[in-house]
Amino acid sequence: MSEATRTARNLNRRRLLLACVALLGAYTTPGWAEGETSDPAAKQIRAFYDSLVAVMKQARELGIRGRSERLATPIRATFDLPAMTRIAVGSDWNSIPSEQQTALIDGFTRMTIATYASRFDGYSGERFEVDAISEARATGRIVHTKLHQSNGEAITLNYLMRDSGGTWKVVDVYLTGTISELATRRSEFAAILKSGGPSTLIESLRQKTEKLMRAPAPEAESVRR
Repeated sequence: MSEATRTARNLNRRRLLLACVALLGAYTTPGWAEGETSDPAAKQIRAFYDSLVAVMKQARELGIRGRSERLATPIRATFDLPAMTRIAVGSDWNSIPSEQQTALIDGFTRMTIATYASRFDGYSGERFEVDAISEARATGRIVHTKLHQSNGEAITLNYLMRDSGGTWKVVDVYLTGTISELATRRSEFAAILKSGGPSTLIESLRQKTEKLMRAPAPEAESVRR
């Protein structure tokens, strides 16, 4: 074999190796700009994060009400808010009159939107990482994500999703990967229902929403959820 032939083959091997490394990087680099996913649950969360980051980058110009208006549509599209309300209320749900059920869903929805608008009140280089493949569970699918903060710390945010009429929607959020938001809500709601019934819970949701819309979130809370 001539020296020229050996050189050409070595060059081709190096090019092939570099191509493989580049391909691997497209799937392992954090974020999603480098590659796509066919997983419908993961796609839903990525689309939501895109909307969230866009609002974060305009947070100061939009203000709390502008952020709330901009986030309302993607939140309603991503989260199964009626199901989340039922889960948070728990076993008392079926004993609540239908008009109060509707009011609870509306109150929970407004509070959820206000929470996101309040907590995500600015942008300083944060980025979201979403696993390309969701994890199958008996109760649905888990989408694993991380919020990388500007200080280098990462917060794990996992989403339990279920198929709702052909669209994957969130039915629970796990902070740090294990703390169920709805389990926390259920404990809180149960105490309110026990002390004052559905009307008191409806009023509590209204007051919490108003408070979130009046004041900026504390700094320690601005990245949660």
